[in-house]
Amino acid sequence: MPRPGDPKRSFSSSIQAVGGAVFSPLADRIAAHEGPLYPLHVGDTFLEPFVGGRMEDLLSSEHPGMHRYCETRGISPLVDAIVEKVRSENGLAAERENVLVSGGATGGLACAVSALADPGEEVLILAPFWPLIRGIVRSQRAVPVEVPFFDRVGSADEAVAAVEARLSERTVALYVSSPSNPTGRVLPREWLEALATWARRRDLWLLSDEVYEPFVYRGSHFSPGRVAPERTLSVYSFSKAYGMAGNRVGYVVGPEALVAEAAKASVHSFYHAPTAGQLAAEAALREGQPWLEEVRDAYAAAGRDAARVLGVPEPEGSCFLFLDVRPLLHDRNLLEFLEECLEDGLVLAPGSSSGEDYGGWVRMCFTSAPPEQVATAVRLLAKHLGRPTP
Repeated sequence: MPRPGDPKRSFSSSIQAVGGAVFSPLADRIAAHEGPLYPLHVGDTFLEPFVGGRMEDLLSSEHPGMHRYCETRGISPLVDAIVEKVRSENGLAAERENVLVSGGATGGLACAVSALADPGEEVLILAPFWPLIRGIVRSQRAVPVEVPFFDRVGSADEAVAAVEARLSERTVALYVSSPSNPTGRVLPREWLEALATWARRRDLWLLSDEVYEPFVYRGSHFSPGRVAPERTLSVYSFSKAYGMAGNRVGYVVGPEALVAEAAKASVHSFYHAPTAGQLAAEAALREGQPWLEEVRDAYAAAGRDAARVLGVPEPEGSCFLFLDVRPLLHDRNLLEFLEECLEDGLVLAPGSSSGEDYGGWVRMCFTSAPPEQVATAVRLLAKHLGRPTP
């Protein structure tokens, strides 16, 4: 109820349309839960970064100025390391002018959408999708248009037909995520080439979310910027790859003109990514590969076990399984199912956060807790899914 003196002006309708409880609608109950808690709802890792890439490894005596402002587009050694990395690993013909170091991949995508979309213009989003991208588009006053995709499309031709069906005169960009959060799919090279070619034909920007590129367990990762470099913004992160989510460092690589516009938006939002986080990111590109390979094997094993116990296909990549629980709901809604799971300490993300058509699905992350805890949680979840547990 309004209080005397409260402002009568309303809030931004664009921000009001952004969901608040993205990863779980049960935040208060989670905090009050007694007993073991299995936080499978947020995409993160339980691991600390490799020794040499942690905050305690950075000394101001060795890195003068690490607590001060730095270059707004990224510290020079990190930018140079990123250029080398995307050339050798992603096949992108990048120069320093094609790189923006951002406040996580989230900040990079927000600045990219701000740079390329005017209010009311549309961004196509392949669904189910990373839960924050819809809100990012809305917060930039653009319109997210969901394209049911990962569970509906079976070929490159069908992939193109799916996006073509949602195209309008207001469409300015297409968002693609591979390896996929939340489905665990790795899109075939042929599909990504077809989508990039279609974007070129329709004169659209292509936002390629490649945050989970290090975690491919079957098949191989392909960067569509190799096909249409003049219109593709490729997005990466140190959060997932190197266990540095708290450092808030990501980067985008794309056409010089678009990156320059995104850099303007970044200066007027987060100014620049944290200086110390960038130093840790540079160390990751120089020294973190052995850690990354070991982690990849551990993640793959956790994903295989979870899929086997839950009776679903093994993830091809990323850190997630996306589960259809509609046959189990009967006369219940999904919130009631999530509440039932929470009684056993299981916290899952609602599928509706990943697309309007996925209200009867749940997302689980199999890297957010130590493997033995995830294994226990998966077997508890199997019980709720009515599956025999090994």
